[in-house]
Parts: sequence; C-alpha cells; structure tokens
Amino acid sequence: MTSENNKIAIQETYGDRFQYCWGCGPKNEEGIHIKSYPSEDGQSCYCKIVPEEKYTGGVPANLFGGMIAMIFDCHGTASAAWFNHNNKGLKLKEDTVIGRYITARLEIDFKKPVPMNKEITVTAKAEEIGERKIIVSMEMEAGGELRAKAKMVAVGVKDNM
Repeated sequence: MTSENNKIAIQETYGDRFQYCWGCGPKNEEGIHIKSYPSEDGQSCYCKIVPEEKYTGGVPANLFGGMIAMIFDCHGTASAAWFNHNNKGLKLKEDTVIGRYITARLEIDFKKPVPMNKEITVTAKAEEIGERKIIVSMEMEAGGELRAKAKMVAVGVKDNM
C-alpha cells in the first residue's frame, strides 16, 4: 500500500469493488488517485494534490470547477468513512476494509480561483456523525489562501450496492 509518513490512505482500505473511482480509486489506471489521510489526532482528514495542466478551466491557469467538486467529493466521502471508523474506536491497518460512503449532497462556495501548479490542500472535519449519515465540512487552500469551502452529506452504503 502507498503511504505518506507511514500512513495508509483511506481509499486504499476500500473494499476491492469500490477501488475504481476515477478521482480516488487506487485501481483505476486512468484516474487521479487522490489520497486522503486522517490527521495525527484523528479529528480531521487531509489530502494534497497538484493538478495536471490539462485540468485548467475557462480562465487560463486556474483549475476548473468540476475538478474542484470532484476533489471535494472524493475527499469528503473518504473522510466520512474515516470519521465513522474512528468513531467506533478503530484504526487503519493493512488489512482494514473500511465502510464505504457516497455523496448524498454537496454544496460548494467558490471563494477565489484555484491556481494551477500549486499544491492544493483540502481539510475535512465531521460536523455530525449519525448512524448512517455524516455531515462533513471542508476547506480547500492553495498558495496559503482559502479558495473554496464545501459541506457534504455522506451516506454509508452496503457492500452489495
């Protein structure tokens, strides 16, 4: 498994059939391979990405909105899976198969353009953890500035979905 600072990416613990997402699936050969990690204290999750030039938007040298939404979507659902897992007192291990979450609702506030060729960091926090639903708030930063905020309602799915 790929790691950052000896950590396991949340997406690498998805069940096999859930590892083919274009944005974050480790087994999608054509994908972006976003990797999300829990913070040291487990209270937030983060991902870092430098998008390729081909994802520039209608305004040259800036990331297009669909990619911003995809980053929030993939990172938010991974974070929801972690928050649920952590809430049960569990840790990520090499053999973990984490519960999978999907997006039920995603709201994005675009604050400033997201520049290309700069590392983007997205931080997620759980606002509410329910039996099957988790509300996640996220912030996207690049170049030391807040670029976008998002709020997601993520819902746990059964493995046979």
